[in-house]
Amino acid sequence: MLLSLVIPVYNEEEVLPTLLDTLHAVVTRIDCDYEIIFINDGSKDATRNILTRACAQDRRVKLLDFCRNFGHQMAITAGMDFASGDAVVVMDADLQDPPEILTDMVRLYREGYDVVSAQRTTRKKDTWFKRNTAALFYWLMRTMVDQRLAPQVGDFRLFSRAAITAIRGFREQHRFVRGLVAWLGLKEAIVPFERQARAAGSTKYTTWKMIRFAWTAISSFSGMPLRLAVSLGMTLTTFGLLYIGWVLYAALVLHETARGWASLVAIQITFSGAILLALGLVGDYIARIYEEIKARPLYVLNDTLNIDARHQQVPRAIVLKDMKPREEHWSVATR
Repeated sequence: MLLSLVIPVYNEEEVLPTLLDTLHAVVTRIDCDYEIIFINDGSKDATRNILTRACAQDRRVKLLDFCRNFGHQMAITAGMDFASGDAVVVMDADLQDPPEILTDMVRLYREGYDVVSAQRTTRKKDTWFKRNTAALFYWLMRTMVDQRLAPQVGDFRLFSRAAITAIRGFREQHRFVRGLVAWLGLKEAIVPFERQARAAGSTKYTTWKMIRFAWTAISSFSGMPLRLAVSLGMTLTTFGLLYIGWVLYAALVLHETARGWASLVAIQITFSGAILLALGLVGDYIARIYEEIKARPLYVLNDTLNIDARHQQVPRAIVLKDMKPREEHWSVATR
């Protein structure tokens, strides 16, 4: 059995030495061969240099180097595209995804599960703001995207080769890997774990990035925002008709002088805001359709190490250089 570990990294120079030592120590206790595939997502620090040295020392460490930052979901996609394992684990580099539970994940995979998901039971090390925004995020995902999305389950998962083959069939530009897994409905097991603090460095996932990620997930998998806009429009129209009825009654039956300029202005502003909101939603969906129709590559690889990409058939991806395996030119000391 070959186990592939797919790890996106972005400016993680502080945590990489600890991560590499921890991974080698944990995976060697599992009865299998393994490879560790790092995807450098346009890092601006010493991340690439550290990974280059690691690749030179051990062929099992591999590198996919993006020419710029394409985002976490694209990095996961690239790792899945080039992973050779019978089972593939996607995890973050900050060690908040504890490698120690890989043993349980592999055991469940061997029992026949196509997807083994790690579920956070506690987030004590996170701030109050992080815990509550995370809870809101998962509530929105289950409400507006897919009820099958497990709460507190991120991208830390093990996939069988069959699951990886199925996921690689999805090549849309705006990606939400968790949604793809839920949509497939494969046989899934859950492994609970307690989320720890980062081993080193600081999070690269800002609040704004989290908001963008949530909106991408919602708009990529659900038309509910458009349906909500329709419901809001119908509600406002109903209130508008009722108000017109009241004005006519007051003028024709009560013979009252027309009043309510302030309320009319308020109603006008409300209707205008609702119209602009609906147009914005429609425009965003049209923009996403436009981007999909262009069918641009999902990512561009500037270089690879310890991976021969010359014979890889990966749709909607660009490899800039002739990928001759670098290990042929190195004196490699495999651990």
